[in-house]
Amino acid sequence: MYKIEKKDYGYRLTFGGFIKEDEMKKWLEESKVILPNGPKSFGVFVDMRTLKPLPPESQKHMNEGQKFYKKSGMVRSVVILASAITKMQFKRIAQETGIYEWERYIDEASTSNWEKVGLDWIKDGIDPDK
Repeated sequence: MYKIEKKDYGYRLTFGGFIKEDEMKKWLEESKVILPNGPKSFGVFVDMRTLKPLPPESQKHMNEGQKFYKKSGMVRSVVILASAITKMQFKRIAQETGIYEWERYIDEASTSNWEKVGLDWIKDGIDPDK
């Protein structure tokens, strides 16, 4: 399951469950329609608390999607996770796609106010890692 919502800071993405290749490809195609009609620079809040680790064929489309978001004007992004495996997977993908320095990862279990911390990073550049 995925969802793309427009927000005042840019976009809120929600990914949940087990996402197969066809669904991840659909997310990428939808993003390619939405982003060119949006703001020139934006932040992205990604809620992955219920996402299962992605299979390799889905990772390929996520990889392409991250590059597309960055190329389309993404300034900062935050990823909210509940799984250490998913966190490791997405850190690796972000390093591969070149967005790692603009992306922060927040474990919902260790940060009770994860939504505020994430929005502070996206909107004001307040780094949750410091």
